[in-house]
Amino acid sequence: MGEQKAVIKDTDMAEEMQQQAVQCALRSLEERGVEFDVAARIKREFDRKYSPTWHCVVGRDFSSCVTHETNHFIFVYLGHLAVLLFKCG
Repeated sequence: MGEQKAVIKDTDMAEEMQQQAVQCALRSLEERGVEFDVAARIKREFDRKYSPTWHCVVGRDFSSCVTHETNHFIFVYLGHLAVLLFKCG
């Protein structure tokens, strides 16, 4: 997939958690490539690292309106793919 530049569109996460989200997404894209598998891997890693319940959407074209826990939201573009990751529940 090559070098992807992360463009964070919106977040309220701490800097360290943002970096973890971007790195996890990049690793997942390199290893999996299929959007569903990428989303599932990011979700599982964040559930394990930061306790459940995380939700992740990965795709090229989607809209969203979500409720999330404070300081647990990021929306980032990695190349042409958007990654929405948030904790709720």
